This record gives sequence, structure tokens and C-alpha cells, in this order.
Amino acid sequence: MKMRRYSEVDVFSEEAYRGNALAVVHDADGLSAEEMQRFATWTNLSETTFILAPSVPQADYRVRIFSAREELPFAGHPTLGSAKAWLEAGGSPRSGGMLVQECAAGLIPVRVADGRIAFEAPPLTRYGPVDEMLVHRIATILGISRDKIIDASWLVNGPQWIGVRLSSAREVLGLRPDPGKAGDLEIGVVGPYGPGEESQFEVRAFIGGDPVWEDPVTGSLNAGLARWMIDAGAAANHYVASQGAVLGRQGRVHVSLNDGAIWVGGHVTSCVEGSVRL
Repeated sequence: MKMRRYSEVDVFSEEAYRGNALAVVHDADGLSAEEMQRFATWTNLSETTFILAPSVPQADYRVRIFSAREELPFAGHPTLGSAKAWLEAGGSPRSGGMLVQECAAGLIPVRVADGRIAFEAPPLTRYGPVDEMLVHRIATILGISRDKIIDASWLVNGPQWIGVRLSSAREVLGLRPDPGKAGDLEIGVVGPYGPGEESQFEVRAFIGGDPVWEDPVTGSLNAGLARWMIDAGAAANHYVASQGAVLGRQGRVHVSLNDGAIWVGGHVTSCVEGSVRL
């Protein structure tokens, strides 16, 4: 065991402690996957990342991402939070305001501009209709009737998200799902606000079998939802989504479609700096 630099950052919020917390272990080379998973479970946060030296010359750094129960090939708020922590630890990107993160899902471009950090969403590896029996099961988990669900789609980009569209943000905020019925499903729900509101959509993310049952603010889910809703004509090419209100958070996710690529970003605020013995 040795002392390693440690950070905790708050992602998708300009105000500290109102977004989604991320634990970051720097200089993590030499740690085994078992040691990383043990520590990630111990933090009891939705994700913990470990920053390592890159294995390919195109990358600025490499990151391994762990939830409390498993390693993930990609996740959104850990990507943004790791970039912030790496920069504040003295990292210098090869290409000015553009970083390249290496993770199990490949090379992820990350840009810094206008006080926000954004990632280019990786392609969806599963994208399409959900079996009707599963949609009925999801309605039961969410505690609503099947006819409340406008549409559902697989949105897999690392996590195994199933996206669910409801008719309004109010319906999303009013959900009282039953985690005991969720099994291992990962369900993301979205509904629109009316004209003139600060945010265009409200989002909630439910992760069956995870100690953190409802994720406060979720980059990977918002990336998948953006591709789906923009493709379907249900969202503009640029919009803001809110997430976390039910948990007392004020997450704001900025989404844009540029040259065919989905970019997902927000503010990242540093909260904790120190060291950890690992």
C-alpha cells in the first residue's frame, strides 16, 4: 500500500454538492482490478475512477471506472470528473482545450470551453425497440400504467440503459418506483418541460441491484437519451436537461449535436483534495 493523490469532484453542477459526486484516485498504476473494486465499493458513491498512464500515444491519460458493484467500460459523469481532476493535478493536454481519455470503450474526446467540460458520446452498441413484455415490466417497476409510456428504447453505451419517454417532466418527478422489482435493469426516464422553462427535459436514472438505486445526474444516460430523442425529432439539437431534483440536487446537463456527434457536458466543481492509502 502507498499514498496516492485523491480527489472528489461534483459533476453537472456549478454549485458544490448539488450534482453527482465522483471519487478519483490518481497515479493508480499497480493496483489490481480487485483492489480498485474493493475501494469503489467502500466509497459508496455511484462511481469511482482510477487514473493511469495511457497505453496508446493518442491518449492523455487512461481511466478505469467502477460502480459499487462492477467495472464499467464507459460512464459519463466519471469521464467529466476525471478530466477535471486530471487537469487540476497538473495534467496538460496534447491538443490545447481538447483531451483524449482512454477507457475500456475506446478513446473519448473531452473538451473544455466556457467553464464547462463535455465529452463526445461513444456510439450506442445496442439501440432499438424494447420487447413489449419488458416494457410492461418496466411500467410495473415505475408504478405507472403501460399507456403512460410513450416510447422505450435500448440505449447501451457501456451501462445497459433502457430509455423510457413520458409525456411531461411532472410525471417524471412524480415517479415512485419499486427497487425491489427492478432486478438488474438500468432504466432512464425522460419527460419534457413546457415552453419558457430553464430546462427542456427532466431525467431520472434507476439502477437495479445497485446500492445507489437512483443516480443523481447521469452522463451516459443523457448521451443515449439525446441520440434517441434527436433522432426521433423529440428534442432540438441543443438543449439542457435537469436531473436530481427528487434527491435534492440541481444537476444541469448541456447537450448538443455537432457534425453528427452528440456532446454531453456541464460544470464540474472540485470539493475534496487529499491522499488515500491504497
